[in-house]
Amino acid sequence: MILQNKLGITNPAELAREEEKISKIKALQLFETGLLDTFEVGIFAGLQKIHKYLFEDIYDFAGEIRTENIAKGNFRFASVMYLKPALENIDKMPQATFDEIIEKYVEMNVAHPFREGNGRSTRIWLDAILKKELKRVVDWSKVDKNDYLLAMERSPLKDVEIKVLLKEALTDKIYDREVYMKGIDASYNYEGYHTYKTEEISNKKD
Repeated sequence: MILQNKLGITNPAELAREEEKISKIKALQLFETGLLDTFEVGIFAGLQKIHKYLFEDIYDFAGEIRTENIAKGNFRFASVMYLKPALENIDKMPQATFDEIIEKYVEMNVAHPFREGNGRSTRIWLDAILKKELKRVVDWSKVDKNDYLLAMERSPLKDVEIKVLLKEALTDKIYDREVYMKGIDASYNYEGYHTYKTEEISNKKD
């Protein structure tokens, strides 16, 4: 299923290419204009602004909380009916230490608040928190993509792997454009989302 888009593209591969190209251009603008530094750090409102800026030229839903339940493989991200309370709880989570920041990042990944573009926008959001609180960011060139994806898949149950992986990649190059842009690489993203009906949850509860 291809997402409706402002570009009028009906081919999934073509949409993926255009989405990556446009979002990278917008991400660079976000960095170079200093606009990113004006967004709220560590709360959903800031993440919304990041997502909207990256994807507003592609999707009508840019910056909007998803209205569909989504899953990857056997893992279901936060149900729509619980999504807003989950995001409110994430806003309240502490972010003073590296462990607290990554735990917050993991919870935001479980929430997966947008229909598409969660990975790229949330990695920018993560680096903004690390930059503010620890004067560090992740050098994504030092993070193996496969190790990262596996660690993120397991992180809701055990976050040790993702903490070790990202801690080893920390750098004090917080104003380096190349370091920042590496996190926008679409190959770090989860793929293969599908939607499921809320009724499926209701049936399991009964």
